[in-house]
Amino acid sequence: MASILDEYEDSQNTRQSAQQHSRLSSANIGLTHSGFVNVRLEEEKPIFNKQRIDFTPPERINHLAVCNNQLCMSLGKDTLLRIDLAKPDQPNQTELGRKDESKVHKLFLDPTGSHLLISLSTSECLYLNRNTQKVRSLSRWRGHLIESVGWNKLLGNETNTGPILVGTSQGIIFEAEISATEGSLFNTNPDQYFRQVHSLEEDGKPAPVCCLEVERGLENKYFIIATTRKRLFQFAGKVAEGSEQQGFSSIFSQNQDLLPSFQEFPANMGYSEITFYTSKLRSSPKAFAWMMGNGVLYGQLDYVRPDSLLSDVQVWEYTPDIDLSVNKPISIVLTQFHFLLLLHDRVKAICTLNGQVVYEDVFPDKFGVLKKMIKDPIGGLVWIYTERAVFRYHVQRESRDVWQMYMSMSKFDLAKEYCRDRPECMDMVLAKEAEHCFQNKRYIESAKCYALTQNYFEEIALKFIEAKQEEALKEFLLKKLNNLKQSERTQITLLVTWLAELYLNRLGQLESDGNSIIFQETREEFRNFLSNSKHKECLFNNRSTIYDLLASHGNVDDMVFFSVVMQDYERVISHYCQHDDFSAALEVLSKHCDQKLFYKFSPVLMQHIPKKVVDAWIQMGKRLDPKKLIPALMNYSQMGSTQQINETIRYMEFCVYELTVTEEAIHNYLLSLYAKYKPDSLLWYLEQAGTHASEIHYDLKYALRLCAEHGYLRACVLVYRIMELYEEAVDLALQVDVDLAKSCADLPEDDEELRKKLWLKIARHVVQEEKDVKKAMNCLSSCNLLKIEDILPFFPDFVTIDHFKEAICSSLEEYNQHIEELKQEMEEATESAKRIREDIQEMRNKYGVVDSQEKCASCDFPLLNRPFYLFLCGHMFHYDCLFQEVTPHLSVYKQTRLEELQKKLASTTQSSKSRHRTLTKDEGDTSSLGKGSAGSSREQIKSDIDDIIASECVYCGELMIKSIDKPFIDPLKFEEEKSSWL
Repeated sequence: MASILDEYEDSQNTRQSAQQHSRLSSANIGLTHSGFVNVRLEEEKPIFNKQRIDFTPPERINHLAVCNNQLCMSLGKDTLLRIDLAKPDQPNQTELGRKDESKVHKLFLDPTGSHLLISLSTSECLYLNRNTQKVRSLSRWRGHLIESVGWNKLLGNETNTGPILVGTSQGIIFEAEISATEGSLFNTNPDQYFRQVHSLEEDGKPAPVCCLEVERGLENKYFIIATTRKRLFQFAGKVAEGSEQQGFSSIFSQNQDLLPSFQEFPANMGYSEITFYTSKLRSSPKAFAWMMGNGVLYGQLDYVRPDSLLSDVQVWEYTPDIDLSVNKPISIVLTQFHFLLLLHDRVKAICTLNGQVVYEDVFPDKFGVLKKMIKDPIGGLVWIYTERAVFRYHVQRESRDVWQMYMSMSKFDLAKEYCRDRPECMDMVLAKEAEHCFQNKRYIESAKCYALTQNYFEEIALKFIEAKQEEALKEFLLKKLNNLKQSERTQITLLVTWLAELYLNRLGQLESDGNSIIFQETREEFRNFLSNSKHKECLFNNRSTIYDLLASHGNVDDMVFFSVVMQDYERVISHYCQHDDFSAALEVLSKHCDQKLFYKFSPVLMQHIPKKVVDAWIQMGKRLDPKKLIPALMNYSQMGSTQQINETIRYMEFCVYELTVTEEAIHNYLLSLYAKYKPDSLLWYLEQAGTHASEIHYDLKYALRLCAEHGYLRACVLVYRIMELYEEAVDLALQVDVDLAKSCADLPEDDEELRKKLWLKIARHVVQEEKDVKKAMNCLSSCNLLKIEDILPFFPDFVTIDHFKEAICSSLEEYNQHIEELKQEMEEATESAKRIREDIQEMRNKYGVVDSQEKCASCDFPLLNRPFYLFLCGHMFHYDCLFQEVTPHLSVYKQTRLEELQKKLASTTQSSKSRHRTLTKDEGDTSSLGKGSAGSSREQIKSDIDDIIASECVYCGELMIKSIDKPFIDPLKFEEEKSSWL
C-alpha cells in the first residue's frame, strides 16, 4: 500500500501523445506569411495526460470519491480505504461493520474532504469523519436511498457541514445538517435534523434526484440546481442576512406558489449527471455541463440574471458511435474549455467552443469496464477507476490551442487573450482579424490590425491603395510608425513623409469640398502629427522636404505652424514680413527673444512699425547689443519719417540713461541725432555727461566738429572746456557771451599766468570790441591778477584819465600797502635771526652731568665703560647700542650712506696705525702733514655719522612716532618667531 500513488507513464501515453501531435500538426501552423516559424517539439505533452496509479486493490473497487486531496474508495463488501494524497504512504482502512447483504450504493465527500456519506443499497446512510475511525449511522436518514447531496460551501467546515440538501431516489429533497462532535446524553446521532423541503416529478410521477448543487450569488441570493433523469430544475431566492444557518427551506417556500423553472428533454437513459467548472479556489462556478438522454447540455452560469442562472446554453448531441441502448455514457467532467465524457471503454474530450471531439483515449480490456469518472473540484485532477485499476488525468495548458478555435469563430478578442504570450500565434490572429475586417469593408479597423502584424508592408499598403481607402492607409501608416524603434530611421523617414503627403492631399480635398468641420478636425490631427515629440528628430532632419511638400500644396498656414514647431522662427518671420504682417512678425520675435533674429529683421520692422519695435527692444533690455542695432537705426533715421527718428532717439536715450551703456559709438550717434533733430537736448546732454575727459563716453573731437558744423557755439565752448583748451574756449565764448568767457577764464586755477592771459583777452575784447570802459573796470574787480597798468594799453589814446582815476588810486594804494608789508616782514626776519644766533651761542655752553652709576637705556649696562651719547631729554645710549636702535628705522638711502661712512672711518683708522714705525726728519715732517689731514677727515666722517644716528633721541624723536604702525615682529620672521614659542 505504501506505493499506491507512485506514478508511472502508461504504455499508451506515447501513442496518445503522437496522436495528439499529429492532430495538432495537421492544423495550418507552420511557416506563415508573417515571417514567424511555429515549431512544435515532438516531446510536447498533450493537454490530457493519463497516468495509472501503481495500485492493485486487494478486493474489487465498488465506488470512489475524491475532494480536497482526500481519496475514499469502497473495496469489496465491507472495507473503506481513505488516503490523504499529501501523505499517500499512510492509508487508512476502516471496516463498515455490515453483516447483512447491503452494498455501498454511492459515496459523497464534502468540499473540505472531512465529511464522508456512505449511501447503502438498503436505504441506509452512514457517516464517517476524517478525524475518526468510527462509522456512525444516520438514523433519521433511514428508509431513503440517497442519490445526491448538495453541500454547503459557505458554512461547511471540518466539524460541521452546515445546512445541506439531500436528494433521494423517490424525488424528495431533504434539508439536513451533520455535526462530527459527540451529541448530548439524549442525542448521540451526528445528524442534527432531517426534514423534507421539496419533491421533484417527471410526467406526474416522482423522479430520482440525480444531482444537487447549491451556489450563492450577489446580495445574499442563493441558486439551487436539481436534476432528474430528463429535467433540470432551478430554484432561486434571497435569504435574510444572518439567517443562513436556518437552511434553505425559505428558498423552496418562495417558489411554492409558482411552478419551478426547469428544462426538459424527451430522451431518458435512466440517469443524468451535472458537472461544474470553477476557475479559482473558493469561487463560484463559471460553467456547467449536464449529461442526459439527448446529449450534453452546456453553457455559462450568470448570477446576475433574475430569471435563470444558465446562459449561452448549447446541446452537444451524442455522436453515432454512442448508442444509448448499448453504450450509454457513464460520467461527465467539465474543464475550462472541454468536457470529458466517460464511456464503458474510452474517454472522449469535446471542446465546448466548437463541439468537436479533440481527444479520445481507449482503455484496454485488461483493466475491465470503466465504472466512474470524478473530478476533484479543489485539486483539479480527474480520476477514473475500474474494479481493478485507478487512473488519473493531468489537465495542463488547456488554453494552448484555444486561440485557433476563437479565431475560426471570428472571436478575435478572445483569441488574442489566449495567445498574448505567443507572438507567432498573435500575429496569425491579427492577420486573420485584419483580413476579416477588410472583407467586411471595415477598413479602419483592418488597418489597425494589419499594422500590428508582420505581414509585408508593401502588400498591405497596395491593398488599401487598390481599394482607394486613403483614410485606412493613413491609419495603417500611423500605427506602423508608432511601432517602429527609434533606430529604424530610414523607415521612420519614409513613413513620416508619406503621411505628410496623405494629410495634405486630404486637406486639399476637404477644402475644395467646403467641408469646414472635417477640414478643421483633419488640420488639427495633421498639426498634432507635425508636433509629435516622437517624430521630432525625423521631421527636423527632413524639414526641407516637408517645407517643399507644404509649398507644393500651397498650404501656407501649416507651413508657418511647422516652422514654429521646428523653431525655425526665421522662416516664420520672413513669411510675415513678405505678407506685410509686421506686427505678427514682431510678436514672434518678442515671444522667442532670439537676438540674432532681432538684429536681422529690425531694419525692416523699424521702417514700418518703429514704436512697437523700440518697445520690443526696450523690453529685451541688456539682452540686445545696441551697437548691432545701429545699422537699422541709422538707415531709417536718416531717410525715415519723424516718428522713426523720434523712436530712434528714444531708444538711444534708453541705452544711455537706463542701461548706462558706455560704448562710444552709442554716445556719438546720440550726439549726432541731437545735433540734427533735437538741438535743445544737445547742450543738456553735454552738461550732464561730465566735465572731465575721464568721465566722458563720447568722442570729444567728433562732438566738437559736430557742434561746429551746426553752429552750436555754446556747445563748442563746453567741449573746449572739457578738452582744457581754455584759450580756444574763451575766444569762442567771447563771440557768444562775456560772462561765459569769464567762467572759462577762471578754470585754470593752478596756472595764474594762463588765467591772467585769458582775462587779458576778455579785457581786450571788452575794450576794443565793445568799447565799454565800465565793463573793463569790472574785469579788474573780477580778477585779482589784473592791474590797471595791464589793460591801459588796450584803451585808445583819446580816453581821458577820469575813467581810470579810481582804479589808478586803488592800484597805488595797493602798492603802498604791499611795500609796508614787505618792510615789516624784513624787520621780523632780522629780529628772528638775532634770536637764533643767541640760542646757538647758548647751546655751545650747555652741558650735562653723568653719574658713574648711569646705565645705557638700550642694553641696561654701565654707560661709562664705552663711548656714549647724552640727549637733552635725558636718555643716554652707548654708541653701538644707539647705532643698532636707529639703523632699522632709517630709509634705504641713509642706511647706504651710513655703511659708506663706516667704511671710510675704518680705512682712516687703519692708515693711522701703520705710522708707529721710526721716521726720518723729512719723513716725520711729511707724516705730520699727512696726519693732520687724515685727522681732520676722520672728524668730518664722525660728524656725518653723528648727524645720521644722533640727530635726535630714538625714543623721543620722530623716528619713534613714525614707527607706531610697524609690527613688533618682522612679518618675514614671524613664522620663525612663532615656531620658537611652540
